[in-house]
Amino acid sequence: MNEQHRLSVASSPHASSPVGTKNLMLDVVIALIPALCISIYFFGPRALTITAVSVIGCVFFEWLYEKVMKKPSTIGDYTAVITGILLVFVCPVTLPYWMVLLGDFFAIIIVKQLFGGLGTNFLNPALAGRAFLMLCYPVPMTTWIKPGVENWASIGTVVDAVTGSTPLSNDLMKHGTLPDASLWDMFIGNVGGCVGEVSVLMLLLGAAYMLFRGVIRLRIPLAYLGTVAVIAFLFPKGDVGNLTWMLYELMGGGIVLGAFFMATDYVTSPNTPKGEIIFGVGCGLITMLIRYFGGYPEGCCYSILIMNLCVWLIDKYTLPSRYGVTKAMRQEAKALEKQQKLAAKEEAKS
Repeated sequence: MNEQHRLSVASSPHASSPVGTKNLMLDVVIALIPALCISIYFFGPRALTITAVSVIGCVFFEWLYEKVMKKPSTIGDYTAVITGILLVFVCPVTLPYWMVLLGDFFAIIIVKQLFGGLGTNFLNPALAGRAFLMLCYPVPMTTWIKPGVENWASIGTVVDAVTGSTPLSNDLMKHGTLPDASLWDMFIGNVGGCVGEVSVLMLLLGAAYMLFRGVIRLRIPLAYLGTVAVIAFLFPKGDVGNLTWMLYELMGGGIVLGAFFMATDYVTSPNTPKGEIIFGVGCGLITMLIRYFGGYPEGCCYSILIMNLCVWLIDKYTLPSRYGVTKAMRQEAKALEKQQKLAAKEEAKS
């Protein structure tokens, strides 16, 4: 046989791609930069320093765990960097640095590494870290400052900053009253809130970049935001107009951040198109249930975490059937598997 026509046998996969975890995660980091820049503008240099501390903390804890457990280092894939940024993005800029590092520890060590590292964690690490901090330190986690030039007075502290509220934190919307912030202020980010959730404009710019690069798909964000929009439009509170109420619900809190940057996490979201839609709708329903009937003004964090726990079930019932496999063939395979298990038990007894 001619040497150039000789067949080579190798294990799968047989197709290679230049796109890997590092490339995808780097695109996510780039997409988060606009939201970080606007938060620095409104909240001062501490928004940058607290983000840097969180990123360093996450990278360090991931390196330390893998060093102690003698596992290959994965700090170069940028996943720990993203966890550090996203954790700060769902926390107030006033949060003490040591609390941020504690959240980093919980996110990286407890939620990610103890369950096997990247690809095996069943919760979004950043949101789990945020939920942990909210449980342990509710007052610091709900202490906000007003955006403004006075936040540039010093780099390392916000002691002299003027405290304020977020569009959702004063519970006005729970009783059908709109907050003082205008829709324009909420759109550009000139409101109180967590570091990375305030500017819908910058988050949409980052989301557009990820869509352009093929990092995320629109199914989950559209299903999430669409569900919130429909519920808010059909069931508004107060006499403010259906459309106005819907826009305030969409731009208030961290829904846009959660829909595009948290709910679309590859590891903790479904693998099928139908499953992604179910996941997004579930996030939207739980978010609005918490906002309308819960004691907490925001519901994005907990809705995504709850749906993370349901991903295995969603995947189980939405995975497509293999081509050519009929219902009778599946039943026959199940019966054969059952017989094999019974035979193994009988053999073990004997």
